[in-house]
Amino acid sequence: MSTLLVTAHPDTGSLTHAAAARLRELLGPGGCEVAHLAQEGFDPRFAPSDRADYLSGGRTSPAVVAEQQRLDRAEHVVLVFPVWWWSLPALLKGWVDRVFVAGWAFRVDEDDRVVPGLQRLTMHLLALSGTSEASYARHGYAQAFAAQVEHGIVDYCGMRRGTTAFVHDTESGDRDRVARDVEAAVAAVAAGVRAGRPAGAGRP
Repeated sequence: MSTLLVTAHPDTGSLTHAAAARLRELLGPGGCEVAHLAQEGFDPRFAPSDRADYLSGGRTSPAVVAEQQRLDRAEHVVLVFPVWWWSLPALLKGWVDRVFVAGWAFRVDEDDRVVPGLQRLTMHLLALSGTSEASYARHGYAQAFAAQVEHGIVDYCGMRRGTTAFVHDTESGDRDRVARDVEAAVAAVAAGVRAGRPAGAGRP
């Protein structure tokens, strides 16, 4: 299975990068491409040129086209990211804003209905959160995340839902427990990719 791993963290020594590296190790070197958005200098700002492309249905940004080509080469996409303010980091959200655009990720037909365009892809999510699973349940954050990301992005573009795995309490100081939880989450995502079908494991 060809897989694209996407990270969004400025610190190469972060748990996010460690989890991505371990996932790549489990998946094996063949057919696995990694996009470290921060280290590659991807610009997440939705600029006037992006707005013009959105309105015209064109694709004039070389950076956006390059990211779409990466996705076109993949069957599975895995987003590995820290949860900041209960959502995607701004860098990763900007990547979605700029790359998953009309005319490629979806289109609107003559009756103003959205027609998804990425049915060929399966999206997996590996989220690292400093907050407890109990807090997610108490405040409804799990449902909010599912609505915003899984439904609002994955479903909207027609991608299949793969494995969503959370690692909670990453800043608790219990390194052994965090390491075990990361290993379990990474293994769940790797199993979902290898299975080639949605696994749905690890949701809070």
